[in-house]
Amino acid sequence: MAEHIDQRALDEAVTFTSELIRIDTTNRGGGEGSERAAAEYVAERLAAVGVEPVLLEKSPGRTNVVARIAGSDPSADALLVHGHLDVVPAEPADWSVHPFSGEIRDGVVWGRGAIDMKNADAMVLAAVRAWARAGVRPRRDIVLAFTADEEDSADYGSDYLVDQHAGLFEGCTEGISESGAFTFHAGEGMRLYPVAAGERGTAWLRLTARGKAGHGSKVSRANAVSRLAAAVARIGEYEWPQRLTPTVSAALKELAAVHGLAEPDVDAPDFDADKLLAELGPAAALVEPTVRNSANPTILDAGYKINVIPGSATAFIDGRMLPGGEEEFKHTLDRLTGPLVDWDFHHREVALQAPVDSPTFAAMREALEHFDPDAHVVPYCMSGGTDAKQFSRLGVVGYGFSPLKLPEGFDYQALFHGVDERVPVDALHFGVRVLDRTLLAL
Repeated sequence: MAEHIDQRALDEAVTFTSELIRIDTTNRGGGEGSERAAAEYVAERLAAVGVEPVLLEKSPGRTNVVARIAGSDPSADALLVHGHLDVVPAEPADWSVHPFSGEIRDGVVWGRGAIDMKNADAMVLAAVRAWARAGVRPRRDIVLAFTADEEDSADYGSDYLVDQHAGLFEGCTEGISESGAFTFHAGEGMRLYPVAAGERGTAWLRLTARGKAGHGSKVSRANAVSRLAAAVARIGEYEWPQRLTPTVSAALKELAAVHGLAEPDVDAPDFDADKLLAELGPAAALVEPTVRNSANPTILDAGYKINVIPGSATAFIDGRMLPGGEEEFKHTLDRLTGPLVDWDFHHREVALQAPVDSPTFAAMREALEHFDPDAHVVPYCMSGGTDAKQFSRLGVVGYGFSPLKLPEGFDYQALFHGVDERVPVDALHFGVRVLDRTLLAL
């Protein structure tokens, strides 16, 4: 495969990351945010090389960009490459540099979005522009989508695009996006590259307890706060049973092989995933959150005055469901909340699973190993979720693939939504090359 990612493309990946960070696209939830300036920035750089973008908004300022690059094989299925433009809030006083400075210092780009995920948006832009300059075309049509509102409900972003503009994604059968193909240092010089081939489903829950309002000095046998607190405690203390999906089973087998362990019989009735995880050292962190469902209490809301017993109390739970685990999840919540507390889905999205024996996964593996011959590429399931959930409603099978080669000691996962978010310049250079090779091989 000819090398056409030149120094200009490498420089653009860095410049675009920095300049996108400087555009504050903070998503505060509840519809509060604006991606317009970042969307216009992306659209201008696509249009400059002959890729015609479409800007789409459900609400003013909540802007998405979609563009299609025609492939050389009209009979081939199209590939969706998507990334979001919004970021979570950042408090400048907590940071070493201003979170929206996009400062490049000591070979590192700093700022909110450096990892999640303006870096990936920038790498895609750099690769696409390099293709245009070199006259290169992918085999498949590639649909680019830069979305709004991924960091909240996706109502103004991918959800809106899927519901109102599905025609723009005609022919797309597979997609790639964030949270995979980063270097995970597993000790003793071992470099893993986890590629996401699944996501747990989102189950954000609202719990409501009702009781009898009254004076705080009186005996209360129907106290809404007590009822809610008991249910929340049961949920927080519950030990969810092990449930292995095909993606997680594949991850356990590959990680065991990389560590020189005997191949585990993951289908055996008495297989203990926790025991195997204990033998995997740091690599266990890639799999541990996804061997079972989970539910974590996050918000409590009750009362308005200390001497008034409220008539109702509310809590919110961040639940995550494995593929195929929704019925178990619902039955368990019914039991844990009991007859005195009601619950419903505040927000729900499906769990996802993608094949790890597909030509697409093989192409991603080959590209990573080409540029890092010591790489060990392994599948994994994301504990959280991405816009791939919404695009799955169009039949798009999603993978997490935003390649970065990171130095030892660089805690990639801790920087998601964290303080001092940053990305090495060399990691961006690696990512552009891997993305280019992968996308043109598919």
